[in-house]
Amino acid sequence: MYHTLFSLVLSKLDPERAHHLAFLVIRALPVLGLGRLVRRFTAPDPSLAVEALGLRFDSPFGVAAGFDKNGEAVIGLGQLGFGHVEVGTITAIAQPGNDKPRLFRLIPDRAVINRMGFNNQGAAVAANRLLGVVRSRRRPVLGVNIGKSRVVAVEDATADYLTSARALSPVADYLVVNVSSPNTPGLRGLQELELLSPLLAAVKEVAGQKPLLVKIAPDLTDEQVVKIAGLVVELGLAGIIATNTTISREGLLTDPAVVEAAGAGGLSGAPLADRSLEVLRLIRANVPADLCVISVGGVESAADVQARLDAGATLVQGYTAFLYLGPLWARQINRGLLRLRRPLVEA
Repeated sequence: MYHTLFSLVLSKLDPERAHHLAFLVIRALPVLGLGRLVRRFTAPDPSLAVEALGLRFDSPFGVAAGFDKNGEAVIGLGQLGFGHVEVGTITAIAQPGNDKPRLFRLIPDRAVINRMGFNNQGAAVAANRLLGVVRSRRRPVLGVNIGKSRVVAVEDATADYLTSARALSPVADYLVVNVSSPNTPGLRGLQELELLSPLLAAVKEVAGQKPLLVKIAPDLTDEQVVKIAGLVVELGLAGIIATNTTISREGLLTDPAVVEAAGAGGLSGAPLADRSLEVLRLIRANVPADLCVISVGGVESAADVQARLDAGATLVQGYTAFLYLGPLWARQINRGLLRLRRPLVEA
């Protein structure tokens, strides 16, 4: 049914408008009292639960940052079957993001190019809103992803991140430092060790006992990935999220003219799967077994999620396939994971 709706209606709408329409429905689930009924249909089997970061995740599968930028639909997303929701990216200073259009579908590739630019209402507003979320007894694990405000110079980035961390760490189950979006000028330069080390150390101090992770780009060299993994271990961070979107356009099936017309931005979706899996394996080979590694990028099916878990991921996130597969995607993943694991149990 959703495939037909997407083909006939949603694919004809501006992608950002279609996202907002779907988002309004998800936000409305708990407000209208429909969420509890939906949850009966979507709740993950208890056998899928994962213990990580000192927290219990109902499912290893969650929503990546970018879908819920301001923490407005956390409860609704949990009611759809996601084990955790990572909100953001949130910046200390509210910002509108880049000019529209800024979100583009590459349908033959089941991919998206975005240059949203961290559009969000700012850390103070998000922190106030998330207070209500954390008080809810029936909610998914809540991650909060923070980034640099666009108007802040790179040399002042640490102070900017600390403002966000102070506001948001009290309302987060875990906190993520995003230094890997290609859509904020200078941001990816913060992945250089001489800049990244003092930044992460400072945020970790402010976060206190709250688990802190860093999100990295797929476009790093293998050597850079290994060095960042070592830094994470050295600083005592809780984990790594791999990976963000890519600036690569290699191997796409979409008409090159369409890709060129979309312009700059981060590519997400199925074409990112191979590199994301490579980075996951590289990280896992260079960090302790108990370090949390969250894999994201190109995940579509339960088999994809299980492959990431088999490769050493602690948890898995998705986003882009949500736009193509619809609101029951998490349920499909969770039911699929259960089917994949039953033969092992029966054996």
